Amino acid sequence: MSTSVTSLALDGLDKLSSHARRCVFWEIDPAAVRAAREGGNFYDPEFEKEAWLSMVMLQWGSCGQVALVDDKPAGCALYAPPSMVPRADLFPTSPVSADAVLLTTMRLEPIGDEHGLGSTLIQAAVGDLVRRGVRALEAFGIRGDETPSDVPSATAARECSPQECMISADFLEDVGFEVVAPHHRFPRLRLELDRDHLWKADVEAALDRLLEAASLSVLDLGQRSPVGAC
Repeated sequence: MSTSVTSLALDGLDKLSSHARRCVFWEIDPAAVRAAREGGNFYDPEFEKEAWLSMVMLQWGSCGQVALVDDKPAGCALYAPPSMVPRADLFPTSPVSADAVLLTTMRLEPIGDEHGLGSTLIQAAVGDLVRRGVRALEAFGIRGDETPSDVPSATAARECSPQECMISADFLEDVGFEVVAPHHRFPRLRLELDRDHLWKADVEAALDRLLEAASLSVLDLGQRSPVGAC
């Protein structure tokens, strides 16, 4: 079983999971979505998400990392300048710091969770941003679970909501973020970026390549037949 993490590209949107391709929790002003639906206008979240991703990548560059397991979507981390994220100003702990990029999405599919790809996606995002001279990565975390008890979890999972589309504050703290704007529900957390993060990411990537090469060498030797037996 092979796993890989790569930067999101314009021609690689099919590497996102079905939910990630149509989730516009961060990308569209909720008032605009509500007005479109109430006015009976045609609204296609997948089209809107693709348009937003294309706009950010054309104006700013790659805005995400995607994980694959056996070439199937396993997870993604999306990030962008807060000025490009409409919902970034709507939290009690807004605004995002002027020197930071906003991590909006950190989503794992079950197979990605099984392989522990969450921290790998964050490391890939950090490596990308450090190379681009970004000083910090911030995120709005979520604590607790206020999902109404009469809403089936399967239904909740299909719809965009804070519980479904925001990143657990506990996860963010586990991978090194620190709370800079406390809140009982929506704290804002920050990860300072420096060359040490880039060094660590590069070393871990090199070690992964060496281990993969060593595994292939061992496999190749094991498949060879003995020659010149006495």
